[in-house]
Amino acid sequence: MADQHPILFLGAGPGDPELITVKGMRALAQAQVVLYAGSLVSPAVLAWAPPTATLIDTAPLTLEEIVAHLRQAYRAGQRVVRVHSGDTSLFSAMQEQLELLEQEGIPCQVIPGVTAASAAAAALGQELTLPEVTQTVILTRAAGRTPVPERENLRALAAHGATLVIYLSIGLLEQVAADLATVYGPEAPVVVAYRVSWPEERLLRGTLADIAAKVRQANITRQALIMVGPALAAWEGRLQARSRLYDVTFSHGWRDAAG
Repeated sequence: MADQHPILFLGAGPGDPELITVKGMRALAQAQVVLYAGSLVSPAVLAWAPPTATLIDTAPLTLEEIVAHLRQAYRAGQRVVRVHSGDTSLFSAMQEQLELLEQEGIPCQVIPGVTAASAAAAALGQELTLPEVTQTVILTRAAGRTPVPERENLRALAAHGATLVIYLSIGLLEQVAADLATVYGPEAPVVVAYRVSWPEERLLRGTLADIAAKVRQANITRQALIMVGPALAAWEGRLQARSRLYDVTFSHGWRDAAG
């Protein structure tokens, strides 16, 4: 019987092939079969796989077809990597694949990735949490073809005053902006991050009052994050407070306060 290797589920990051973990890069370098979401995973990421690897685009496949490929390759003793965009813990549809494989006793391991929210914040050059502004980031999506529990509607989440990062919802931007404006106010800062870390990356800044028009003009209809909240005003020089971590008057286990 051929040696068998656990199937590796890999978060490939937002697009830039260098925004992949070292562990993920090594997994791809050893892969013999790679299943990837062709509509989302950058081809540059797949370049970490050897040229002899079999590449299977799962975009046109059903869940059952994907699992059949994974099962077949595993039982043949091949090293299999299932690649998802971003991080596997967010909106990846990984869980249902793991469940079916687990039912058949096929071992799996998960390698996390960099999510688009982190990449967008890096591209903006700012934190999503700021002292005395917000210490909370909420990652969510708007209700569309995929429903969202009513307790997680955007107005309810916005009531926390946190930074909202809204995935998979750019097609609903007008309604999203209208809903959030009732809580944050129409002048609240917004960033739409399109294909962040890809060569064609675009970062559109605006307010809840004007962001929909800006996005329409830019013809952005998919693969974009919506980021909303008072922390995003920092780029305007409106930082209200600094972290106490490096404040001269603040002591901690590694430094005494001055004076």
